[in-house]
Amino acid sequence: MTGSESGPGRGAEAAGGARDAEAVLSIGAEHLRRLRGRVRRLVAHEGITFTPDAAQWNLDPVPLIIPEGRWAMLESAMLQRSRLLAELLTDLYGEQRTISEGLIPPELVYGHRGFLRPAHGTHAGDHPPLFLHGIDLAETVDGGHVVLEDRAQAPLGIGYALADRKVITHALPGLHHQVLPRTLTSFIQVMRIALESASAGHEDDPVIVILSPGPDATASFDHAFLASMLGYPLVESTDLTVSDGRLWMRALGRRMPIDVVVRFIDSAAMDPLDQRSPSRTGVAGLTEMVRRGAVRLVNPLGCGVVENPALGQYLPRVSRALLDEDLHLPSVESWWAGDSAGRSHVRERIADLVCENIRTGESVIGADLTRAQRDELCQRIDAETWQWSARLVPEQPMQPLISAAGGLAEAPITLRMFSVAQRAGYTVMPGGFAHTPIGHRAEVSSPGVQLAKDVWVRSTERSAEGGAVTVTPTEPPEPVSVPRAARHGLSVEGVTSPRVLNDFFWLGRYAERSEDMARLLIAVRDRHQDYRARPWLSGSSALSVLVTALGAVAGSRERGDAGGSTADRALRELRSLTGEADRTGSLAHCVRKLESAARGVRDQLSLDTWMVLSGVNDALDEFADDTTADPVVMATVHSAVLGGMLALSGLGAESLVRDPGWHVMDLGRRIERASQLAALIGATLSGSHRDATESALMESVLLACESSVMYRRRQHGVLRVAPLTEFLFFDASNPRALVYQLERIRENFASLPEHAVPARALRLAEDILTKVRRADPLALEAVSEGGERSVLAALTRSVREDLRELSNIVENSLLAPPVDMQPIWVTVGGVRSSAMGIAGPTDEVLG
Repeated sequence: MTGSESGPGRGAEAAGGARDAEAVLSIGAEHLRRLRGRVRRLVAHEGITFTPDAAQWNLDPVPLIIPEGRWAMLESAMLQRSRLLAELLTDLYGEQRTISEGLIPPELVYGHRGFLRPAHGTHAGDHPPLFLHGIDLAETVDGGHVVLEDRAQAPLGIGYALADRKVITHALPGLHHQVLPRTLTSFIQVMRIALESASAGHEDDPVIVILSPGPDATASFDHAFLASMLGYPLVESTDLTVSDGRLWMRALGRRMPIDVVVRFIDSAAMDPLDQRSPSRTGVAGLTEMVRRGAVRLVNPLGCGVVENPALGQYLPRVSRALLDEDLHLPSVESWWAGDSAGRSHVRERIADLVCENIRTGESVIGADLTRAQRDELCQRIDAETWQWSARLVPEQPMQPLISAAGGLAEAPITLRMFSVAQRAGYTVMPGGFAHTPIGHRAEVSSPGVQLAKDVWVRSTERSAEGGAVTVTPTEPPEPVSVPRAARHGLSVEGVTSPRVLNDFFWLGRYAERSEDMARLLIAVRDRHQDYRARPWLSGSSALSVLVTALGAVAGSRERGDAGGSTADRALRELRSLTGEADRTGSLAHCVRKLESAARGVRDQLSLDTWMVLSGVNDALDEFADDTTADPVVMATVHSAVLGGMLALSGLGAESLVRDPGWHVMDLGRRIERASQLAALIGATLSGSHRDATESALMESVLLACESSVMYRRRQHGVLRVAPLTEFLFFDASNPRALVYQLERIRENFASLPEHAVPARALRLAEDILTKVRRADPLALEAVSEGGERSVLAALTRSVREDLRELSNIVENSLLAPPVDMQPIWVTVGGVRSSAMGIAGPTDEVLG
């Protein structure tokens, strides 16, 4: 979009943007590779992902620079299109004048999957029904622009645009200073103010939430990053419930009324009661709350009808009827097979078109079909004429890119623009993000991830010093002061649903488990280094005990052939418990689970979290790729993971507020550390060994528990079980001691709302603490006639069992989700039936 364009001054503007891009591309192949690598590292550090398997976001280092004059034209056209679609939505779910006057064929509306009959009458009011609007815009070879798609359900990409800007600004600070693109933060400010004013009840301090399908959704990062920038809670359907004529958010046994919901879920899945959807991402009864005006849904239900690809050819006359204006930004050329002329055109040019079924959403690229397949598709279109539309794939100019290998490449680019509605009108984001069109097979594309570009809107005004001055053609309103204290004695920031608390709980547990496993692997690796070539040394039998302890602490059996020397077994276990992500308790498995839990509460964590996890994952990936069994690589990954876990611990201690989420996270960490300590002591010191072996075991235990320095200082290097257990079990001043963990568990319970913690959990926590305090270190050290420390074994086993029971109580009460939803509608023999005995056809037929 920096190519030449007709019109006065347009060529000079475009040339300026092209020169800026060429300046980046002319730095040489080696520098391009470094720039590409820098951007990839920054993307990883920010944790920007796309697709369900959390693949890294594929961001091109070269921004798309749009001159101010051209942007002003696009902005004006975008504003008109947003106003037009808002008016059209009001009409389609109201008087339906566009249908009655023949401006739009009724089949296009009633037959489209995005039209929801339950939403009729819900789009009236003093706020535009299309709150957020996105378009995919393509530049044509003649310098014009066409809209490929309108995004009205839940426009994706605002969070990605904000994250892309942060990355490219850091990667190209010189170019950013030279161009000084218009900032995106003003748009977020406008969006926040607009959401505050969109409240159904017009409260002074409305409660607003961002509703996401969850961390496994394709664009979960986009939802979480936007929620973080706006400062609103990110919720899922299980966090919400309809009761007493309101929509509520669950919070530790209490409820908070919700005023505005920003949804990133399709309308058809929003309410299983009204839409008869088997999806579990919706909230039963939500449609009725919208009808009553008890909650404002953004975007409203049924907005997807204006995403109909067949509507494009009718929008020019709809614009003249509803706005009394000619349409400035046309849709890509399309034809509807429901009229004879359109159907004939589709049949004649089917190889050049993309065909879509407006009822099912099925999309077929004609160029990808054989002749026989095209004939079959034509037969389907003839049989289902009103269901099919087809659009032309416009010829686009190619834009420069940096390939994955660091070389130069080019591809067509689609620009995604966004607008947000206020009562006074629409405001357009001064930028957006660009991406390669779906189906483009350039070498720069990654499987499942389109190449994205940051979009810079350049201003031509200059300051007296010669720098660029940001110009905002559509000025945002003055910021307003909105009280953040929520009603009913709860603050929005402190609200935590059972789902969120569960993610925090396991975030704490897996962070501690990863740290403990890394420390134990380091301790065992050190013993392996000591004894692998000198098995005759005294104390060498400690290695066999430690290998067995590894499996016991990890909670998984030893893999592979148990034969071979002890050193060989130790090396196999070290490698397996370091890098095998499919083995329960391994370092890779714990980190993967930790990252999964962190994604569930991404909007509440420090942004530095993802920089830390990126480094940890890089080290684990390097180890997985290593086929040499190099001990140096293994030592590196152990140190990297331990360093990462220490960094996360520091972030948790210094960067998170002490709200219920933090206390539950610390509760999980303390339960895990106590359980791991009991398991390690039980697996290593419950048996009786020779003095040298026992000394080696105790040294390894102290190293794994990060207590060797302080123990030596207190005991002057004397290694005995009694003082060791006294230090690791009973010393309340030692943050690694068992008693310290149990006291912190009690403190975390006390910091949570009294009504939220079950009495059974409080009693059990006190019982465990009392049991440990009553133990005698000398009795723990004593060896029975059978050659075992039976008292020590019994205590560690009992503590682990009690902690497991305590964890289960917490999960089944404090962290318990609502009763699992069951599908209201089931399909039997082609007929969809409900539990109430009401039946209807699976597919509605147009009347």
